[in-house]
Amino acid sequence: MQYVKLGSTGLDVSRICLGCMTYGLPDRGTHEWTLDEEASRPLIRQAVEAGINFFDTANVYSDGTSEEIVGRALRDFARRDEIVLATKVHGRMRPGPNGSGLSRKAIMTELDQSLTRLGTDYVDLYQIHRFDPHTPIEETMEALHDVVKAGKVRYIGASSMYAWQFSKAQYTARLNGWTPFVSMQNHYNLIYREEEREMLPLCADQGVGVLPWSPLARGRLTRDWDTTTERSATDAFGDSLYQEGDRTIVEAVTRIAGERGVPRAQVALAWLLHQPTVTAPIVGASKPGHLEDAVAAVEIRLSDKELEELQSPYGPHPIAGH
Repeated sequence: MQYVKLGSTGLDVSRICLGCMTYGLPDRGTHEWTLDEEASRPLIRQAVEAGINFFDTANVYSDGTSEEIVGRALRDFARRDEIVLATKVHGRMRPGPNGSGLSRKAIMTELDQSLTRLGTDYVDLYQIHRFDPHTPIEETMEALHDVVKAGKVRYIGASSMYAWQFSKAQYTARLNGWTPFVSMQNHYNLIYREEEREMLPLCADQGVGVLPWSPLARGRLTRDWDTTTERSATDAFGDSLYQEGDRTIVEAVTRIAGERGVPRAQVALAWLLHQPTVTAPIVGASKPGHLEDAVAAVEIRLSDKELEELQSPYGPHPIAGH
């Protein structure tokens, strides 16, 4: 495993981050395809043993049970000071007023509940899951600064928003001497590259680490275009992200993987790892082979010709994932 700094910080993270939305009780929340604790633990252990030190979850994943499962597993399989543990806040956790969003009340309440579920007294990276247009950005950024100063959070990050919104948040933090975001977790892969227009140049200019979610496009980059899986059959959100013209890119991945004699996932992840702004793709793993492919992708070096073949079929997409 290779390790890099997260943006302009001194924090070392593995080049692969294990995305933990896959782990959680299937009867809690909206992800019917998640793995329960017994099935999740071997994969989390495999990730630790492979050298992955970066784990990403969220309070809303499987109604908090993802945090519970991940927290217990990491306590058993790793030392807390060697792990970079990330979670998120924004989505609805309970009905009624103040059950979601990025108000001071929501942030303070949800962080304490996440810490309880994770079984730790701090998180390394606390991320806003989406932009909250209903709360003044000053309120959000000051609350995040306060939880950092309280020692409950080491760094703060953001996820999936317009570049102007991210820039506004960073400017607000710096104007007031508050903690700025060090990372952007955004939707970015071979068949969705709209982030290259504004967000990625902004992150490069400001020294912000980039942590792409859905790096394999919900698995579309790893299988024949018309193939369905248990997850894809129930993933309405995933269906909204991609379009029929993306088929040609999947076919290019298939050709290059065949020529190299490696799984398609390795080629698609290697392309992301070649992008200079990318720190660590967030990879979900429901089978041991998924982790093996992710780790192997770190060592793959694509030629200029291969990069061109993968990139040239791309066409503009509607903004998706915010």
